[in-house]
Amino acid sequence: MKLHQRLDNLPVGQKLFAALLVLLVTILVVANLTFISAAYWITQESMAPQALQTIGRLVANPSLAARAGDSEQNAEQLLDALDSYSPLRAAAIYGSNGRMLAQLQHGDALTLPRRFRNIDGWRLMEFRSTQLITLPRPGNPPAHLLLVASSELPSAFYTGTLTASLAILVFSILLWLVVARQIKRLITQPINQLEELSRQVTREESYALRAQRGNDDEIGSLANAFNTMLSRIEAREQQLKRARDEFQTAFDQAQGLAEETRHTNRKLELEVQVRSKIEKKLTGFQNYLNSIIDSMPSALIALDDELYVTQWNQEATTLSGTPLFEALNQPIFVAFEPLKPFLPQLKESVEKHRVAKIERVTWQRGDTPRHYALTFYPLTGGGGRGVVIRIDDITQRLSLEEMMVQSEKMLSVGGLAAGMAHEINNPLGAILHNVQNIRRRLSTGLPRNQEAAEALGVDLGKVNHYLEEREVPQLLDGIQQAGGRAAKIVTHMLSFSRLSNRQLVPCDLPALIDQAIDIAGNDFDLSVGFDFKGQAIVREFDPHLDLVPCTANELEQVLLNLLKNAAQSLHQRAQQDSPGRIIVRTRLNPPWAEIEVEDNGTGMPDEVRKRIFEPFFTTKEVGQGTGLGLSVSYFIITNNHKGQMEVHSTPGQGTCFTLRLPLNPTAMPSAKES
Repeated sequence: MKLHQRLDNLPVGQKLFAALLVLLVTILVVANLTFISAAYWITQESMAPQALQTIGRLVANPSLAARAGDSEQNAEQLLDALDSYSPLRAAAIYGSNGRMLAQLQHGDALTLPRRFRNIDGWRLMEFRSTQLITLPRPGNPPAHLLLVASSELPSAFYTGTLTASLAILVFSILLWLVVARQIKRLITQPINQLEELSRQVTREESYALRAQRGNDDEIGSLANAFNTMLSRIEAREQQLKRARDEFQTAFDQAQGLAEETRHTNRKLELEVQVRSKIEKKLTGFQNYLNSIIDSMPSALIALDDELYVTQWNQEATTLSGTPLFEALNQPIFVAFEPLKPFLPQLKESVEKHRVAKIERVTWQRGDTPRHYALTFYPLTGGGGRGVVIRIDDITQRLSLEEMMVQSEKMLSVGGLAAGMAHEINNPLGAILHNVQNIRRRLSTGLPRNQEAAEALGVDLGKVNHYLEEREVPQLLDGIQQAGGRAAKIVTHMLSFSRLSNRQLVPCDLPALIDQAIDIAGNDFDLSVGFDFKGQAIVREFDPHLDLVPCTANELEQVLLNLLKNAAQSLHQRAQQDSPGRIIVRTRLNPPWAEIEVEDNGTGMPDEVRKRIFEPFFTTKEVGQGTGLGLSVSYFIITNNHKGQMEVHSTPGQGTCFTLRLPLNPTAMPSAKES
């Protein structure tokens, strides 16, 4: 029970006692707090500043302060002269250069500013009274003295305050006891007597009892009203006794007739109950069967031997768009038109009692194609002939099968990629190193090159001029760029083949996406001369998505590949009249955090979409793509992050890549297991 309910249920006397006690305690607390606050304020605002001003005037004497700013020793001598003043909490002397020379502390050490220029900011944060005094120094910049007053009250003040509080408390308790005794005598006892009388009337059922007349107050008026009520109840009781005797005679006469009617009604009620129980059981069993059928994830349709609908569950309504009341007693090709091509199989199943299966059919559901498996079961038993159609949505299963096949492809190529990468890396490093050495050997700024040229009588400047005329530096640049591109391919191959044991950390997806967009804009603009930054980059970030566990640099690499592919698709559009658009979305879809990169570029046909994640598969010209960008991205998402990666594309309309990252990677199955 809550506190206010307990207070409401207290007797009247206890309520008055409690209210009086709360009032006295409140007055006592407020009086003490006011007294303490006033004394503290007087001490803080009057005593401490006066003491500081007195000390300041003493120190301002030229004979004491003339040498205080010269050295730390003179400053300490001046502070020793102030050590006997009890109102002083702390003091410090600052020289003409603004640096603290010495300080004095009473009690626990205070943190004083080390420089004079910091004093104003420090005084704003210090609650104690402070005084800043200028110490004049003839012919030199003045020194300064910082004084801090003590804000503590003397112990005698607290002792006196506590003694006065205890005396007031004892007096308040005695006063409360006297008032409580009078309240009990004048209020509580008369109410208890009236309560006892009401209980006696209820217990004995005697309405002749009366309450004693009390004082001429509200309690006395209540006793008179109670006596009046008892008198009226007594008169009403006598009238009821007479009426009860009269009705008893009529009741005895009607009871005989009612007994005969009751016997007849009992027989009719038994028959009605039996019928109701049977109907209720049949209805409940029918509803139970309908609930089971409607709760199944597959569409179930029952047909008679003429292929008319006799049963239609909720999933069939969702799939066909035909409600139950319209589908019943209709031919199946009318209720569900996509099943019309399968009428021969349905008739064969009814006539030959044979199960027929159609492994895969594709129907359009909204704007998305969905795949279904059909099974026809013939009806058996005494219920007549017919067939049951079961329609299962296998779209997700097919998608998982494609993902498993893709994962197997990636794992099978992993070993080959690792071996090739290690074999290529050694000669590639030698090529890049030798290109760098050639540049260094031709540099005119190295002393050893100058010495060798002079020893052979060769003009190194003319040699470099000849090489520039023959465009040898451009050839070296081409070698270095080709080697860099090959090194990048090797890095992708190694990243593709290496199993990840990186630690996932929570990352802010919007910030990571913005960084990838900036990098993609700079890289794409410079590489192909395409205005990536001029395209419309639409950000649709879910505000409910929190930090997502991932490896930031790997996910940034994936986003960079997708953004560059989207920009390439926009760049290759045949019609440039409509503006290019790239939409980057984030969405919270437990247990996944989803990222979508969508463009309105050229799109891709279905045969290209199926192979888009294969290593070394590319639709770009030779030298423009390695075919490893999307395969490495797929490997990073599925293997390193235990996530999913999908692509949807329509030729001429655009492409949408979807990344799914688990919110709890340790609880998610691996991509191969799923």
